[in-house]
Amino acid sequence: MEEEAAPEREGEWARHWQYPGVPGLDLLQARYVRHSFSRHSHEGFVVGAVRRGIEDVFLPEGTVRARPGTVVMINPEVPHSAKAGVPEGWVYSTLYPSSQLVATIAEETTTLRGTAGFAETIVEDPDTARLVHEVHRAAEAGNALAADSVLRVTVATLLRRHGRSLPARKPLAAGARTAAAAKQLLEERMADPPSLEELAQAVGVGPFALLRAFKAAYGLPPHTWLTDARVRRARLLLDAGTTLAEAAVAVGFTDQPHLNRHFTRIVGVPPGAYRRERARTYKTAGGSPA
Repeated sequence: MEEEAAPEREGEWARHWQYPGVPGLDLLQARYVRHSFSRHSHEGFVVGAVRRGIEDVFLPEGTVRARPGTVVMINPEVPHSAKAGVPEGWVYSTLYPSSQLVATIAEETTTLRGTAGFAETIVEDPDTARLVHEVHRAAEAGNALAADSVLRVTVATLLRRHGRSLPARKPLAAGARTAAAAKQLLEERMADPPSLEELAQAVGVGPFALLRAFKAAYGLPPHTWLTDARVRRARLLLDAGTTLAEAAVAVGFTDQPHLNRHFTRIVGVPPGAYRRERARTYKTAGGSPA
């Protein structure tokens, strides 16, 4: 669908939402100037296309500069952060397809074996970058047929051109088992986490050994991973209709402003705006967030 782009709004703005016509997909459209994303990861995939300006994305293998005509692709659980690469910031459209949705598309349209993912983080691909923007335009217009169709073409095209089979999970080595045990304990005690020393004692290693093992396994130190995990759980609670104050307490943030700060730096919008969009999504779909 070829449509003229709407005039750009001035200042910073962002919308993070779901479109009922395309299950398994979150969408973010934004202009950021001063905003920066703290280090985090996603359970599903990230596919982003910059329309104006430059976004610097910091990944384990280095920094990529996303500019118009490029597509950024990030596999699940890959830690990353981002900020403006130029003083005027960047305007972009991002798709967050679930792992299940990508797997379904890969099975139908590619010969990739096992778990399909992306071999590259950034590519020059103006045609597919335009498709990313078109998914947003179709969803905003309420055109479910076009949004779903263009999304599937976008993901299938990227997988065929830049896809690979992600490495199979191997039996955990000693350090990885230590990290997994620590992660499980943090998940269980999210609202009242142990200190680093207590956590290390619980899994039977020293604090520095735990720091090394945890970062090697998850790409983040335990405290950064915990903040990311708290925001993920807060999103689920907000999806279910929980109030902001209740969600903040439930995941272990000291108060609602604490939730606001970390949520915004990871998700890209404040939790109140996120919850309002979810409520509108459920209303549009004829359902309930509860």
